[in-house]
Amino acid sequence: MFVIIGLLVVIGSIIGGYLMVGGHLAVLWQPAELVIIGGSGLGAFIAANSKETITGAISGVMGLIKGPKYNADDYLELLTLQYQVFRTARSKGMLALESHIDNPETSDLFNQFPNFASDHHAVEFFCDYLRLLTLGANNPLEIEAVMDQELEDHHNEEHAIVNAIQTVAEAMPALGFVAAVLGGILTMSSITEPLEMFEGVIAAALVGTFSGILISYGLLAPIAVSLQATYDVDGHCMTCIKVGLVGHMQGYAPQVSVEFARKTLASHTRPSFQEVEEMTQNLPNVS
Repeated sequence: MFVIIGLLVVIGSIIGGYLMVGGHLAVLWQPAELVIIGGSGLGAFIAANSKETITGAISGVMGLIKGPKYNADDYLELLTLQYQVFRTARSKGMLALESHIDNPETSDLFNQFPNFASDHHAVEFFCDYLRLLTLGANNPLEIEAVMDQELEDHHNEEHAIVNAIQTVAEAMPALGFVAAVLGGILTMSSITEPLEMFEGVIAAALVGTFSGILISYGLLAPIAVSLQATYDVDGHCMTCIKVGLVGHMQGYAPQVSVEFARKTLASHTRPSFQEVEEMTQNLPNVS
């Protein structure tokens, strides 16, 4: 939501200032310039990136409207889920979780926590490492190293998306100059035409330069920065799961493992110790 507000402020400030000094909006409407800049930028983006990066960029930008996936309530739910899982494993053994791990979509355990259950990537990450424990893996350091590698790979995929958008943003001013040069070529090829025609062509060329700079620094660059910030915030979820699992593997009580996980969260999304304790006190037993 703040991304939209910010972009509206940018556009409103520029257009408003332009009108205040007597500018005419009709002059800024140059569809041909937008086709040259936007089309060439889009083509370069498609040519330079994989299908996964392109689809990830589209879904990531669309997701900026909603903001980060996790808020304080979602993290409270995640911590409560971890407590329930660790308590069940401690009291009944890891094999008691096997049916829930194999089919989390139909699991009564996971369906108690609908927000977490709706995040396919987080559920898969959690269940994969719980499954390793049911198979007999018992070295916390080795499993933590594997988790770190998986999280790093996921981070690199997200960074590739942000870098792709940032690269296009950096190219936009140059593409604006391309549009301006084409306008100059058109001007020179029409040098025998009346002066009035020159004025329109020169204005269109300058609008191309203006559009390239605006799209770069006023649109794409802020989107790339906001997308990176969103990825960083959402990444706390995976770190929270990892730390909780490592604490459980090292033999700590469920309350302690969950407290380790809670301390990894950012201050503005971190539930208090009392909130977590209240949520975990009256949890039903897992069948």
